[in-house]
Amino acid sequence: MGCWDLVAMVTDCTLPELPRPRVRAARLPGCPRVMDSPNSQPLNFPTTSRAHLRPLGVSIDDSLFTETKNTQKRKLSQKRKTLLSGSFSIGGHLSPWPRYISDQTILHNRKPCSDDYRKRAGLQQPLGTTKPRYLEQLENYLRKELLLLDLSTDSAQELRLQPYREIFEFFIEDFKTYKPLLSSIKNAYEVMLAHQREKIRALEPLKAKLITVNENCNERILAMRAEERDEISMLKKEKMNLLKLIDKKNEEKISLQTEVTKLRKNLAEEYLHYLSERDARKILIADLNELRYQREDMSLAQSPGVWGEDPVKLTVALKMARQDLTRTQMELNTMKANFGDVVPRRDFEMQEKTLKELQEQLESLRDDYEEVRKEHEMLLQLHMSTLKERDQFYSELQEIQRTSTPRPDWSKCEDMVAGGRDRWHMLAEGKNSDQLVDVLLEEIGEGLLREKDFFPGLGYGESIPPFLRFDGIVENKKPTKKEVVKLLKDAWKERITEEQKEKFPDFFFSFLERHFGPGDAMAWAYTIFEYIKLFHTNEVMSQFYAVLMGKRKESVYIKQKQTIAQLLKEMTNVDSQNEGLLTMEQLSTVLKSTFPLKKDERIQELMEAGGWHPSSSNADLLDYRLLFMEDEEGQSVPFVQKLWEQYVVEKDEYLNELKQELGLELNEEVTLPKVREALMNIDPNLDKQTLNHYLRQAFQLPMTEMPEEDEEREEGIVTQLQTALEQLQMSDIRRMGPREQEPAS
Repeated sequence: MGCWDLVAMVTDCTLPELPRPRVRAARLPGCPRVMDSPNSQPLNFPTTSRAHLRPLGVSIDDSLFTETKNTQKRKLSQKRKTLLSGSFSIGGHLSPWPRYISDQTILHNRKPCSDDYRKRAGLQQPLGTTKPRYLEQLENYLRKELLLLDLSTDSAQELRLQPYREIFEFFIEDFKTYKPLLSSIKNAYEVMLAHQREKIRALEPLKAKLITVNENCNERILAMRAEERDEISMLKKEKMNLLKLIDKKNEEKISLQTEVTKLRKNLAEEYLHYLSERDARKILIADLNELRYQREDMSLAQSPGVWGEDPVKLTVALKMARQDLTRTQMELNTMKANFGDVVPRRDFEMQEKTLKELQEQLESLRDDYEEVRKEHEMLLQLHMSTLKERDQFYSELQEIQRTSTPRPDWSKCEDMVAGGRDRWHMLAEGKNSDQLVDVLLEEIGEGLLREKDFFPGLGYGESIPPFLRFDGIVENKKPTKKEVVKLLKDAWKERITEEQKEKFPDFFFSFLERHFGPGDAMAWAYTIFEYIKLFHTNEVMSQFYAVLMGKRKESVYIKQKQTIAQLLKEMTNVDSQNEGLLTMEQLSTVLKSTFPLKKDERIQELMEAGGWHPSSSNADLLDYRLLFMEDEEGQSVPFVQKLWEQYVVEKDEYLNELKQELGLELNEEVTLPKVREALMNIDPNLDKQTLNHYLRQAFQLPMTEMPEEDEEREEGIVTQLQTALEQLQMSDIRRMGPREQEPAS
């Protein structure tokens, strides 16, 4: 290499993050200039697989390190020789680039890489210069080595650094003048890299410990929250029990006050009665004493010594005796007149006891009669409903006999369903053929869903729901039905407690992001959407799908849950002993008080769904808490299902009455005042707020644009009758009171 052309070759070369010395050298006589030959062939650099490279930062002993270092030096020397042999492929000399170099020597008193130096060099450089062949071969070698790297491993960045390290070694070995400086720079960088790797390796255990401590803290927080929830639930139950006890004590206090008032009144009457009797007794005793004295006087007068007394004295005594007799007779008559109607206390108490017994017997007979009368009315209603069902079943039987096809053999599906015969019998229990088809389709669809590993993205079109707008492949998370139902219930709980209401699809995607992170939210959105779209027979999934796709307002679901909670509260209030038991009569009373607008037939249907049958007695006990239970997949018991079915039927009847009251066809237009008038006719008990809410739902008006009654712009608000009925069908509407000609039961 001992040629000044090698020095000229590095002119204007830029080393990464190092000072760039700009050298201008003269061509020595012993180093002729060689022009590029068009027949020169490109050099092939030897490539070496880097799979054997050890990741940086691994500590080894000194001997192994020395041996590895020597081996690497030998390999680098071989590559450098190969590279140099290629660079001397024409005449054994380096490329003369750049060609504009003069015979001047190195400029003294100039700072290399300074701005003034670059300007001077730049002015002298011609426009038509090309890169030296050696530089091009180094760049080709670097690109080739980078393409051969395996960047899928954890040490990809360290492997990527190795080709640059080799190129730098070539420069250090070829440029002897700068070798000490470049070697010291390289060693300084290597020492700093080794120091940083040691520091990172020392922090790895601390990172693992921090993760462990974080997980332990999260578990403790969850455990404490669970304990607090249990304690809050117990305190709420204790509060309800204490409130019931307070109500009971207040009722007892009122009854005792009433009884004390009555006893005080009776005591005053008895006091007056006994006072009059005492006075009469004293008068009677005084009269008896007077009579006794008179009798003694008479006996003394009739003694043998009296006959010899004076006749005048005897006449006076006789006169006085007659007066006393007259007075006594008058008092006797007065006593008979005053106490002639008085009976003895013993007879009075006996008659009073007999009267109470007869009254109790009468009350018992009245209760029995009332019970028998109610049973008779219920039997009459049952008889009428049975006759209607008989006629309906008979007509359906005739229609089925006329148009029916052979009944399918559903036992063939036992082997096609996961779980075999037992699970198929459990799924098919109490279902008709149409429902069995839905069950079979859900089972088949569930199997197909589990076989899918990915879902194709639906894109970003306007018709695509916001939570499904994605272009690409989405992973199928493959949850169970139980997990999906639990996730949907958690979403409903969070939606009900949410303060700032956003659109339901946006809330659903935000909920998934909070629970699974932004990375997995889209995958869970596609997975849950496919599940709720498939399982129509599952109440939780079907209702969530209807609300999510805008086919039903979320207020329908929330109002239904509130109705069920109110019904359970009413039953709990009737259960004074808090035993969880009610009689059939109490159940009927609670249903009629909670749903005063329901007809007796629908109350009867709810009773039958709750466990009542014609052979039941009003005294039979029922565990009312079982009426509100749900299985692990969110399916309710028949009682809650019947409530939902009756709500749907009553809404349809309400809308049919509205359509009949309007007297229009579905494709005709209807104005807002006409709908207002029709609603007031079919439901006179509608208040103004509820009426305006129904009208806003029917005509899709914001609250600020809702006109007042009798305004002129009411006539300008028009929509198609079918559109209005569909909007009301999606909303939560129900009758507020009976029609005038149809009193409530």
